[in-house]
Amino acid sequence: MTTALSLHEEVASALRDGHPVVALESTILSHGLPPGRNLDVARRLEGVVRDGGAVPATIAVLDGRVVVGLSPAELERVCAPDAGLDKLSLRDLGPAVGLGRSGATTVASTSALAAAAGIGMFATGGLGGVHVGAAQSWDVSADLGVLAKVPTVVVCSGVKSVLDIPATLEVLETNSVPVLGYRTDDFPAFYLRSSGHPVGWRVDDPKRAAAVIDAHRAYAKSGVLLANPIPEASEMDKELHDRLLAEGLALVEERDVHGADVTPVLLEHFHTASGGVSIDANEALVLNNAKLAAEVAVALV
Repeated sequence: MTTALSLHEEVASALRDGHPVVALESTILSHGLPPGRNLDVARRLEGVVRDGGAVPATIAVLDGRVVVGLSPAELERVCAPDAGLDKLSLRDLGPAVGLGRSGATTVASTSALAAAAGIGMFATGGLGGVHVGAAQSWDVSADLGVLAKVPTVVVCSGVKSVLDIPATLEVLETNSVPVLGYRTDDFPAFYLRSSGHPVGWRVDDPKRAAAVIDAHRAYAKSGVLLANPIPEASEMDKELHDRLLAEGLALVEERDVHGADVTPVLLEHFHTASGGVSIDANEALVLNNAKLAAEVAVALV
C-alpha cells in the first residue's frame, strides 16, 4: 500500500534509516480548532515532536493524493479558513482518493495510513468510542475497529465524557487492544484527568511503555492505546464541564443530531460557551500527547 502514499522526503528518509516517526492527524486542525489557532497548534505539534527526537508526519488527503508528512505550504492549506476539507474516516479514503477530493484524516484513517506507511506511533487528542444508546443505534466509532486490526500505538487523552466509557473499554478489551495508563490508574476523559474507570495496566515512563508495546507486538497484531491524562494545570473545572455537557446534550436532542455530527456540535458548544477554556484544554492535551509519543517512539528504536 505504500505505493499509494506520498511520503514527504524527511519522513521517507527517517523510515529508511530507522529513525523514530510520529504520525499526526489533520482533522483536529481542520475541524477541531478555529482558523488561525489551528495553524499555530499544527506548527507547535510538529515542533514538540522534533524537540523529542522524532520526525513528525502530519497526514491528509490532498486532491486525491494521500500525503504522509505535510510541507509547510500543505499545512497552511489544511488550516486555511476556506479549506473546505472533507472529514475522512477509513471508509471514506477510497471515495476521496478515487474522486480526487481533499480531506482531513480522523483517528481511524490516520492510524491505518500510518501503519501502511510503516509508522507505528500516532499522537492525537481523544479517541472515538461507543456512543450512549449504541444498543439501539449501533453508533460505535470506527476508531475502535481499526485499532483492532492495525499495530499502531495511539497516544491520546482517553475519550470524551459524552461517550459510553465502560462500553468503549469493553470493546477495546474484546478486540485485544491493551489500554495503558501513563502515570495513572484511571482512564482519562479528555478534558478531565479521570473518567472514574480504571485502566488495565499502568506505565510510568517511556521505556516501560516501549517495553510493553514491543512485547505486545510479538504476540498480537492489534494496536495499543496509551492513555495520557490532560496536564493537571489545564484540566477543565468539573462543575463547568458537567454544565457544558448537559447543555450540549440538550442541544443535540433539540436539533435531532445523530451519528458523526454529534461530536462537532458538542465541541462547538464547549468552545463557545466556555469562553475558550475548552480550546485551551484541547491544545494543552494534544501537545502533551505529542511530547509523550515522541519520547516513546525514541525509546522504541
